[in-house]
Amino acid sequence: MNNRRNWLKQVSLGAVGLGFCQFEAFANTSTENDIFPDVEKSPILLRSNENPYGPSPLARAAMQKSINTSNRYGWDLSDELISLIAKKNNVSNNNILLGAGSTEILDLVLQYTALQKGNFVLAETTFNYWTFPSDKLGIKKITVPLTSDKKHDLAGMLKAIDTDTKMVYICNPNNPTGTICEREQLVSFVKEASKKAIVFVDEAYLDFTKEESLSNLVLENKNLIITKTFSKMYGLAGARIGYAVATASTIEEISALKSSPNLSISVVSAVAAITSLKDEKFIEQVHSSNEEVKKYTIEQLTKLNLTCIPSHANFVYFSLDNYKKDYFKQLENHNIQGTKIYEENGKWTRITIGTMKEMQQFIEAIK
Repeated sequence: MNNRRNWLKQVSLGAVGLGFCQFEAFANTSTENDIFPDVEKSPILLRSNENPYGPSPLARAAMQKSINTSNRYGWDLSDELISLIAKKNNVSNNNILLGAGSTEILDLVLQYTALQKGNFVLAETTFNYWTFPSDKLGIKKITVPLTSDKKHDLAGMLKAIDTDTKMVYICNPNNPTGTICEREQLVSFVKEASKKAIVFVDEAYLDFTKEESLSNLVLENKNLIITKTFSKMYGLAGARIGYAVATASTIEEISALKSSPNLSISVVSAVAAITSLKDEKFIEQVHSSNEEVKKYTIEQLTKLNLTCIPSHANFVYFSLDNYKKDYFKQLENHNIQGTKIYEENGKWTRITIGTMKEMQQFIEAIK
């Protein structure tokens, strides 16, 4: 344990020397096409809300060095990571469950609630890919429309809960809209809704705000589960690291659905997460750059007469109602990958915030 800590410390000191004066030099926009030079130029990826700057310099150095120990299981590293996560969230180690990205946590909670049959409630539109197996699991999905300003209708969701409701899902900030629940209203909602069902709050994008996590509330609320991820702010989407925060008894029950709890992340991924948590300066720079580039993007979209929803994340939700060209064809012609139409009424779509250069190219492409 001491040898590993000394090694991580050496990696940290070495990486700090890289400096942050030219932050965009750390941007990693490469794809597999860089490995195969004969394949046409790599596209600009603005589809999946990935961090274009990460992993951090500390994480990159540590990941490279940790490859040599990938022949061993990462039990000790998982324990170390859990301790750091617990400290960050002001909870105990037994309140944390690691997963291969928050996707695994979402899957596990869906399976956990489906064991009781019934239904679960979520917004329409929100992040819902994890709900696709619900029919096969025998649990019904109930959706509640967003408000006119694309926010969660918490009052409407509360009314939608019935005697068969086993879980309510809140993505905060919401994907794809980028809207956020006012904290006092959300805390009040959790208090009421959790009397009847599990409240599952997805905080994948909360790091892009200055808002306080609800994670400390799990200590006094057995029906609250929080999920977080290293995929977005920390730039580790491909490393697959996420976690749940809940009461010890809930963590134990969810863990029972896995053959090897906390062992679904690799040694390389665990080391990446551990060092990323220590690279506070890099995270501050990611946040600052995201805000700057997001502001530019919204300003430029507004100049094109495209309505934008104020965003609390690393993406922008905007309407193509007033756009006269074929938006997706324009992206294709300029080798840019976006997403889709999420709401036909208003033709709402989402674009990930990349580097300033990438977003300038994006704006030029759709002009």
